[in-house]
Amino acid sequence: MDLLTVAMSVLYLVLALLSAIAFYLGSPHQRLWSGGARYRRGLRISGWITAMLALVAGVIALGVWAGAFSALTAWMFGTVLLPYADVWCHARKEDRHVG
Repeated sequence: MDLLTVAMSVLYLVLALLSAIAFYLGSPHQRLWSGGARYRRGLRISGWITAMLALVAGVIALGVWAGAFSALTAWMFGTVLLPYADVWCHARKEDRHVG
């Protein structure tokens, strides 16, 4: 593997996760960042831009089909992980009683 392939692979992974974070923080149901409601439109726009950049970087790194599916898989991983991270962060802060 050459350096360009490795760099583009890391880039599409990071961009896909950043895109998922931007979309999640721009959603009305998230509780990770309370100031996200003011920047909802900007977060969604940056989510689309980073998603497209992740797709392009994945295609450059791995080819059309493998790059597209790999970038989409990394993005889906972030979109699935973030709601669980949100619940986990808030569950640690709450005072829970078992009995």
